[in-house]
Amino acid sequence: MANIGFIGLGIMGKPMAGHLIQGGHSLFLHSRSGVPADLVALGGRAFSSPKVVAQHADMIITMLPDTPDVEKVLFGENGIVEGLEPHSDQAKMIVDMSSISPLDTRKFATRLNVLGQEYADAPVSGGDVGAQNATLTIMVGASVAVFARIKPVLELMGKTVTHVGENGAGQICKVVNQIIVSSTIEAVAEALLFASKAGADPEKVRQALLGGFAASRVLEVHGERMIQRNFEPGFRIELHQKDLDIALASASALGVSLPNTATVRELFSACLAHGGAKWDNSAIVKMLEKLANHEIQKHPE
Repeated sequence: MANIGFIGLGIMGKPMAGHLIQGGHSLFLHSRSGVPADLVALGGRAFSSPKVVAQHADMIITMLPDTPDVEKVLFGENGIVEGLEPHSDQAKMIVDMSSISPLDTRKFATRLNVLGQEYADAPVSGGDVGAQNATLTIMVGASVAVFARIKPVLELMGKTVTHVGENGAGQICKVVNQIIVSSTIEAVAEALLFASKAGADPEKVRQALLGGFAASRVLEVHGERMIQRNFEPGFRIELHQKDLDIALASASALGVSLPNTATVRELFSACLAHGGAKWDNSAIVKMLEKLANHEIQKHPE
C-alpha cells in the first residue's frame, strides 16, 4: 500500500480519492476549497498546502481545473516542488490527472525530471459518473517503467487504463477525445433539433438511430438530456470550452486547422454569454434552438 497525496478534491477528485482510500492506501489531502469531511472520516489526512502533501507522500496526484492551476500547485509558493528533495535516492512520482495543455505538460515533466522526480500525465474521460463508479477511461503519458508503477493505483479509479506514449501523449489523447465528443454532441443537437422542427418525435427518432450506424454514447446520453431538458452537469460547459481552447491553441502552434472544433467552441462561448457556464455540455443545443427559433419538443405519449 502506498502513501499517496491527492490535490484537488472537486466533483471529480473527491470520489477518485475516496476509491484510493477504500483500496487501502494512505491518503494525504489538500484542496483550495477545503478537504471534505467525509474523506477525513474514511481515513484521509488533511494538509494545509501542496508542499506539505509532497513531504509526506511517495506519489502525488493532482486533479485541477486548468493549466495555470497545475503550474501553480507544482511550482508556486508552497507548491509540490518545495516539498521535494531534489536528486534523492527515492524519486517521487507526480501524476497529473487534470486536462491541460500537452505542450505545457512536456515542460512540466522536463522541469521535474531535472530535479530527479518522475512525472506522468493521466487525464481522464467519463465525467462525474465515471469518477463516482471508478469506471473512468484514463490516458497515460509516461515512460514504460513509470506506467508500470502507477497502473495499479490508476486501476482503482478507472475501468480502462491505457499507456498512450511518453509525457504529453496522455494530454494529446484527451484533446482528441474532447474534439470528438464536442463535435458529436453538436451534431446530435443539430439532428434532434431538425427532427423536432420538421415535425417528428425526437425521442422516437433517437430510439431508431440507436439501432443503426448513427448510434453513439453521445446520442444515447446527451440526446436524452436534450429531449428531457436536463442540463444539470455532467460535464460543465465552461470546462469543455477550456478543453477546446487548449485544442485550438495547440493546433495553432502545430499549424493544424480545426474548423469544426472552432465552431463548437464559439457555440460554447454563446452558452457562457447566456449564463450557461455551469450547464451540462449537452446544453449547446440551446444556442442552436435560438438560431432556429424552435425548442425541441417532447411529443405526448
